[in-house]
Formats: sequence, structure tokens, C-alpha cells
Amino acid sequence: MKTITYRQEIRPTDPDAIAEIVRGSGFFSAAEEALARELAEERLEQGEQSSYRFLFAEEDGRVVGYTCYGLIPATAGSYDLYWIAVTQSLRGQETGKRLLQKTEEIIRDLGGRNIYAETSSRPQYAPTRHFYEKCGYLPEAFLKDFYSPGDSKIIYSKPLI
Repeated sequence: MKTITYRQEIRPTDPDAIAEIVRGSGFFSAAEEALARELAEERLEQGEQSSYRFLFAEEDGRVVGYTCYGLIPATAGSYDLYWIAVTQSLRGQETGKRLLQKTEEIIRDLGGRNIYAETSSRPQYAPTRHFYEKCGYLPEAFLKDFYSPGDSKIIYSKPLI
């Protein structure tokens, strides 16, 4: 098994790597892929002024997973986990779990008290919901037909303190 390394700084090649991982997942639409890329580009352009933070997992210098997270404005230490994605070839090998744990550690070190993640209620997202629950996240809210008719939003949370 190869060694996974982690970094927080964003590089100019990261938007392409993010798009490739998101596209390869089979879960996201073209619009969602564009949004994932856009958040990384904003971070590159704005640096520390951007509210989006990233953690990248790399294997042999190649990005194989990432998280995008940020402090929720006007809260006392609540963070959103906007994205977590791992390359298809590493799914089911604990890469996502370790990436999420490291993200949680960073958020805790930043004074984060709670982390929130949202996902779809569609059957396709059952593995995502199972992943969050296995990592200690609890479903807190169910917003019926949020994304579209029959596609509700489920918000998960996890206390970090």
C-alpha cells in the first residue's frame, strides 16, 4: 500500500484534479463539478480572504482525494463540510475516513465546535449517508424535496468538542 500524504495549501493544478475526482465519482452533475472547481479557483484567487479551506490527500504527488470546508458565518465555531471526494480506485480503503478525520482535527485546532455535512436522500447517495454515519455523524435535519421533487436534503452533524 502506498503512502498518503496531506497538504492544506492549494496549487494551480488543484482545480483540474478536483474536477477529475468529482467527475470520476459518478455522483455529481456537470454543474456540481463546475462548482467544485469554482471553489478551488476562488481560493487560488483570493488566498486567505476566501472562506473556503481545503485538505488534499496525495499519493506519489497526485491528488487522490480532498475536502473543502469553511467556517459558517456568524457562528461560534460551526463549520460546513462542503465537499469530500476520493478517487474511485481508493474508495472502500479508509482513505475518505482518514481524510475526514484529518479535516476534523484541523477544524478542531481552528476552534471549531461542530461540523455539518449535507447530502441527498436519493438511493444513489446511500453509501454517502452510511459513510457519514460510520464516521460518527448524526442526521439532524431532513428538508423534503429540497433539491428537486423526490430529492430531499439530509443535514448531518458531529460535535468536535
